[in-house]
Amino acid sequence: MLEEKNDNLPQADGLNPETETNTIVDAINSTNAEDSETSSINESNHIPMVNYDELSLDELNVELENLIKNEKITAIRDHVEGIKRSFLHKYSELIDEKRKVFLEENPDAFSTDFQYELPAKNQFNSLYNQYRDQRNSHFKSIQDQLKKNLADRNQIITELKELVDNTENYNAALKDIQQLRDRWKSAGAIPKDNYNHVWNNFHFHIERFYDQLHLDREARDMDFKNNLEQKQRIIERASLLINEPDIRKAFRELQTLHRIWKEEIGPVAKEHREEIWQNFSEITKQLHSKRELLQNEIREREENNLAKKKELIAGINEISSKEFNSHNDWQNAIKEIEALRTKFFSTGRVLAEQSEETWAEFKNVTRNFNVLKNNFYKDIKKEQQDNLVKKQALIEQAKSLAESTDYDATTPAMKKIQEDWKHVGHVPRKFSDSLWKEFKQICNSYFDRLHTERNKEMESEMVNFNSKKDYLESLKDFELTGDHKTDLDAIKKHIENWKTLGAVPQTRRHIEGKFNKVLDALFDKLSLSKKEAELVKFNNKIEHLIESNDGRRLQNETVFVQRKIEELQSEIFQLENNVQFISNAKADNPLVKEINKNIDRHRDELNLWKEKLVQLKNINKNDE
Repeated sequence: MLEEKNDNLPQADGLNPETETNTIVDAINSTNAEDSETSSINESNHIPMVNYDELSLDELNVELENLIKNEKITAIRDHVEGIKRSFLHKYSELIDEKRKVFLEENPDAFSTDFQYELPAKNQFNSLYNQYRDQRNSHFKSIQDQLKKNLADRNQIITELKELVDNTENYNAALKDIQQLRDRWKSAGAIPKDNYNHVWNNFHFHIERFYDQLHLDREARDMDFKNNLEQKQRIIERASLLINEPDIRKAFRELQTLHRIWKEEIGPVAKEHREEIWQNFSEITKQLHSKRELLQNEIREREENNLAKKKELIAGINEISSKEFNSHNDWQNAIKEIEALRTKFFSTGRVLAEQSEETWAEFKNVTRNFNVLKNNFYKDIKKEQQDNLVKKQALIEQAKSLAESTDYDATTPAMKKIQEDWKHVGHVPRKFSDSLWKEFKQICNSYFDRLHTERNKEMESEMVNFNSKKDYLESLKDFELTGDHKTDLDAIKKHIENWKTLGAVPQTRRHIEGKFNKVLDALFDKLSLSKKEAELVKFNNKIEHLIESNDGRRLQNETVFVQRKIEELQSEIFQLENNVQFISNAKADNPLVKEINKNIDRHRDELNLWKEKLVQLKNINKNDE
């Protein structure tokens, strides 16, 4: 709005009267230039502002979509930015909560392992990009129009100059001059940086014309008289504005009067030019002085309001930083916070440049307090009783597994029970010791049996290790015959023989890696396709995991393969998008060729990983 832009008008203290007046008028001209340029960019915002912080993510998307579909793109900027702030804040809180749950459920995972895709976020990104593209397109068309208008006005100035320089019959040229002035009035807005220079240039040549208009003094004098009367009426109207009680309204009208004076009314006779301008300038100076006093009062009041609101925010923050351990303490704190909030809302406006920051600080400190309060009432009442129930349930789980002889399946479950026990908080003191003694006895009994059994297994597995060591040594003498089928069958036979030798101790599993290296070398020599060799090696790896009954590593392998598929799909999608953004995206374009070649390579790799996933899924089906 005009009154907001005029807040940037200079303060006149310390200037001599002429300089002071010129500074004020220059500021008015500058504001008129800016208003002229931006009149078609910033529409009047009649759309009611919603409290977006109260809406859910999906509701915010609906609100954003409705604004884009039903309102002018230039009228919704503040609303869109408000939706964006609220959406990103809520989304960030949701992601933090999901990440926290993920890390609690996966203690061995890193924060970077967390992935979470929210459809609402994808929808928001799409809608916001749509808004941004439409707004940028609109601004570009406006700038193009401003440049065209500037070219039109410069053309008018050129025609005017030629008319003044080359006309001998000025009386006959009056009609041409009037046509140029009419074209000037309808030429439209131009870039504000060119506004004063272009107008001064036009006005200079108009005055030259009238100064040379001596052949028909009567016509010239009538035009001068008409212009003088119009400017006198402007001065009369401006003088009435001095007594207007609404200073903002008066100053807005003064800006309009300056624009009409400058752009719509021609020159007056030389003997009146200085006097009539001084009269108008003096009224302008008086109005500016009144407005300046009002602005100083408003600014001082807003500065005081800012100080009060900062003090209230600090008070809320101080209360939030305290620890409250009882219901009564929290109730007293809630009453204090509510009193401070009421004072905050009843305090008037603050400085415009501080308004958004102050509101954000207020929302942040009140939100922090509410989070602490909600956490207290959500957790404290049931925390110890819930913990008691959890630990009793863990004891029952441990009892149900304590006599099991399926150690491979039971041991990870028992270890998880122990880990879960550590993460359960305090229970009522009267149950604490008895629960711990019972739980510890059950766990000790199971793991003592486990260690005895594992010692027996270790002896048997060491025998298997020595057998595999000997077998690996014998493979040094194995040579390929050169016949594809014969050699492939022989390699597969070695793989089967290796499997029959059984499992080895955990600390000796490096021998499996050595065997796989030998296989890799043989496959490299074998005339298999890369894909076929890769699948055979992968199948051998999976079968080894099955033989060793390592369900966790099988699951990890499945997750790894799925991630590789997702990564390759994402890379292919990105490469295909890149092709769309190439301006000359023809098939013979070298860059397009390279990208398409890269896409084909990624697709081949994707197919290989998909076949690996099929093998893993078949294993899972067989297990079921």
